[in-house]
Amino acid sequence: MTFSLRIEPYPDLACGVFATCFPQPLGRMPSAPRLAALLALDAAAPLSRDEETRAAIRDLLRRRGYKPTGRGKPASEYLVRAAGEGALAPINLAVDACNAVSLHSGLPISVIDLDLTAPPLSIAVAAAGEAYVFNVSGQTIAVEGLPCVRDARGPCANAVKDAQRTKTGPETRRTLSVVWACDGLAPKLAAATAWYRALLHEAGAATEEAAIDASNA
Repeated sequence: MTFSLRIEPYPDLACGVFATCFPQPLGRMPSAPRLAALLALDAAAPLSRDEETRAAIRDLLRRRGYKPTGRGKPASEYLVRAAGEGALAPINLAVDACNAVSLHSGLPISVIDLDLTAPPLSIAVAAAGEAYVFNVSGQTIAVEGLPCVRDARGPCANAVKDAQRTKTGPETRRTLSVVWACDGLAPKLAAATAWYRALLHEAGAATEEAAIDASNA
C-alpha cells in the first residue's frame, strides 16, 4: 500500500496524509455504534473545536485568493451545522471516521477512494478556471486558489468539498485521507491525525503514512 505524494509550496500549509486499507469493501463494514455516536455535537471526544481553529483555517484558505464563506466555507464548519440540525448521519466507515474527527477537532478532512484516482498524486494550488462536480446532482465548485489533492485528471479534493468522481462507495477498499491545517495548529493536527487513524484501526483497517516528496515543499 506504500505510496508517495508531492506537496507544492503553499503558505503555512500543514497536512496529515495517510492511506487506509480495509479488509472488506466498505459496504460490508458498517460503522460500530461507538463511532456513529461521535457524529453528535455533544459526544465525548479527545479534541474540541474552537474559534481559534475556525479562524486559522479560514485565513489559510484565503492565502491565494479563495473566499471561504457561504457555500464555500470549510467542510468542518458544514459538519457543525449539519450535526446541530440532526442531519449528520452515518454514511460508511471511512466517511464516518473522517466526519467524527473533523467535527470535534474543527479541522477539515478529505477522504477519497484511491482506486478511483489516476496517479501521480500531489497537493497543489488549483489554477484559474479549475472546478469539479462535487455531488450526485452535478453541482460544481470553483477551486481556483485552493490547495487541492490532484491526480492526472486534475483536482479532486480540498478542505471545502471533495470531487464526486473520487468519493468512497460500497466497493471502496483503499482510501487517501488528508487532514488540512496550518503550521500554527501543528499540535492539534498531530492529535487529530492520530485519533483518526486509531478509529480506523479499531474498526479493523490498516493505515500507512504517505511518503511526502519534499523536493518542492
